[in-house]
Amino acid sequence: MTAGSPFRRPHRPLPEASRPPRLARISDYPHYWAEHAPDREAMIFGASRWHFAELADRVDACARGLIAAGIEPGDRVATLSPPHPDFYVTFLAAASVGAIWLGLNPRYQIRELDFVVNDATPALIFTRSRIDERAYQAELAHLADHGPSVGRFVELDGPVPLDRSQTWDAFIAAGAGIDLDARCATVTSRHPCLIVYTSGTTGRPKGAMIDHHSLVHVARVQYAIWPVAPIRALNNLPINHIGCVGDITCDSLVAGGTLVFQERFDPAEMLAAIPRERISFFGHVPTALQLVVNHPTFASTDFSTVQLTIWEGAAAPVDLIERLRARCPEVANAYGMTETVGSVTFTFDSNDIDVLADSVGWPVPDYSLRIAGPEGESIEAGTPGEIQVQGDFVTRGYWNRPEATQELFTPDGWLKTGDLAVLRPDGAYKLIGRLKEMFKSGGYNVYPREIEQVLETHPDVAMAAVIGVADPLYQEVGHAFIMAHPGRTPVAADLERHCRAGLANYKVPKQFTIAAELPLLPIGKVDKQALKAMTR
Repeated sequence: MTAGSPFRRPHRPLPEASRPPRLARISDYPHYWAEHAPDREAMIFGASRWHFAELADRVDACARGLIAAGIEPGDRVATLSPPHPDFYVTFLAAASVGAIWLGLNPRYQIRELDFVVNDATPALIFTRSRIDERAYQAELAHLADHGPSVGRFVELDGPVPLDRSQTWDAFIAAGAGIDLDARCATVTSRHPCLIVYTSGTTGRPKGAMIDHHSLVHVARVQYAIWPVAPIRALNNLPINHIGCVGDITCDSLVAGGTLVFQERFDPAEMLAAIPRERISFFGHVPTALQLVVNHPTFASTDFSTVQLTIWEGAAAPVDLIERLRARCPEVANAYGMTETVGSVTFTFDSNDIDVLADSVGWPVPDYSLRIAGPEGESIEAGTPGEIQVQGDFVTRGYWNRPEATQELFTPDGWLKTGDLAVLRPDGAYKLIGRLKEMFKSGGYNVYPREIEQVLETHPDVAMAAVIGVADPLYQEVGHAFIMAHPGRTPVAADLERHCRAGLANYKVPKQFTIAAELPLLPIGKVDKQALKAMTR
């Protein structure tokens, strides 16, 4: 902490009276702030700006359009878009009428879009027809043919040549005059309003269901710990990520903050936006922040409005932390996962490089955490165990996955994170690994079995095994070991192209090793520890 900084944080969360208002539904906040701060900027995209009164009007118009389109409480509504005000409006509108919203990542290939759409079965999809150089007509036509639940598509930009498509203007016009209050009054704080897909080690994604109460609760807690005022936050994370919808979007909304949307991660654009938009809350995954501090304009960028810089999703190297501390009055990190909805441990008021680089901070009184052994037993300080979380703010479970939901919780109601940690002497949590094979690349969760399944559809591949290996920029990247079919000779470049056709780019392995055979455990499974040893 910089000496004499006016942005010094308390060691403990602020009292209830100092937190943002507690409203029943996340979708209540546009109207609250429209009443209390109508002229405050709510969202910015490029040269376009909308105040809270305008945001509330846009959300209501979209909500009426959803009712006119036949959307009922509990129906799913999806949006295919980069981080843009369109996503913000459609999410809040769907939530306000009792629907359950999910974001579709524009990086998804047809295989990934097909799975999510057919699992969540959205009744309506808001969609862009083109994002950057990629046109989505083929993907949308496929979803129309193979996603029978999709009642219609609403065009957010250019025309979508589908029989069931509707322009945005026609969609909004259809809802004019509909009584919105009657529908919204039926939606309670415990209605699920969001599904965020997070893959499992089997490669089959699971949709974590999140309700209004949880989004409001974790946003109020985070503000209590980091009371940035005014909040002006950059948001360029993908809209299918809890970091985008929860940690940035909902946290800023609940506190009456301003969201500055950027459709893609670009270090130069992020740095240019800081002084231009008076950014006060700045954060990302460590990989992105590393690219930001390495950009030529980092040293000359005016950071005087930035009150807090945070990172989540992975550990940050000491050099990165020190470079951020040199420019920002406070830096911090936190730990959480999709299923906990928001962060559950935090660093705050710490200028200790050891705390920032070697821990994820401390729990706060609002949350119940423990480090437990395999049978839920208490673990002594310094002994590895699983982080487990309990409270009414965690996910309601997985969409259409009762068995996976049951496995997520212990018999006495603790959520099993799958992350291993030790309790440090100072009470901070130190992450040491993961119970399962998932690794993080650039802040994204990557699940080896999903990649293996794609590789094993290649005609030359008999068996594939993927592990995460250390990388100086992305923390971890995939290394694929390939056993070929007899008489076949796989080529790394072909395997990479095959992966890119079926996977988002952050999942594509950075290295391929062709092996005559793969090491096996006595039970016949691939010995991945042996594979890791081969990479050292």
